[in-house]
Amino acid sequence: MEPTGQEKERFLGKVYLVGSGPGDPGLMTLKGKGLLECADVVVYDALVSPQILAMISPQAEKIDAGKRRGRHSLIQSETTQLLIDKARTHTIVVRLKGGEPFIFGRGGEEMEALVSAGIPVEVVPGITSGIAAPAYAGIPLTHRNYSSSVTFVTGHESAGKYRPCVNWQAIAHGSETIVIYMGIHNLPYIVKQLTIAGLSLDTPIALIRWGTRSQQQELIGELGSIVEQVEQTGFEAPAIMVIGAVVNMHSILGSLSSSKLSN
Repeated sequence: MEPTGQEKERFLGKVYLVGSGPGDPGLMTLKGKGLLECADVVVYDALVSPQILAMISPQAEKIDAGKRRGRHSLIQSETTQLLIDKARTHTIVVRLKGGEPFIFGRGGEEMEALVSAGIPVEVVPGITSGIAAPAYAGIPLTHRNYSSSVTFVTGHESAGKYRPCVNWQAIAHGSETIVIYMGIHNLPYIVKQLTIAGLSLDTPIALIRWGTRSQQQELIGELGSIVEQVEQTGFEAPAIMVIGAVVNMHSILGSLSSSKLSN
């Protein structure tokens, strides 16, 4: 029951920032699933899979706050204010985010705003697509023979951020495996910067679209030719990029990993 009158002014529910994982409903955490089943309000992202949305209580209010390139249901400030408002009238508010809230998911921004507003908040981590999608494609991000370090980086940066751009020079030489989120639309620029920084044109690269889902697609190539491959095949976002020698493991492990894909 919603509070009324003066109760509304002092009532505070709790917001849970829940990571839904990359899409396979089997990767949803038990804690996250339990919260969806008892939530009063669920504010969800665009990339949350239908199977996970089906876990939400039928009695819950469902609000689409999804953001896709060029199509925003709500802008970020509106989403944050919505969470604050709902927590003042409902007991359990779930902010259901694709992947992991604190890995390129704006979870830190939302939590900061909620704390500033005096709203109780808790994070329920999820499995990030940067780890899960390569695993389902048969690409181990680390391997004793190929890679002992991994860098996670965004390929799409917001305007007005704390610094103008990713330091691709440092990224190119910082680790043996590079995982790039949200980089398909900037792929030509990213490839150019990495090769200018010294990566060889024959460096293996994998693009994994809709990772962990039944429609998962993989495009395997080399830095010097991947842009042309994308143009020829019409490969589109959302996708994760993996760059480095570990991509060669796909030819050995990829067919075995495909059996994990779920509807």
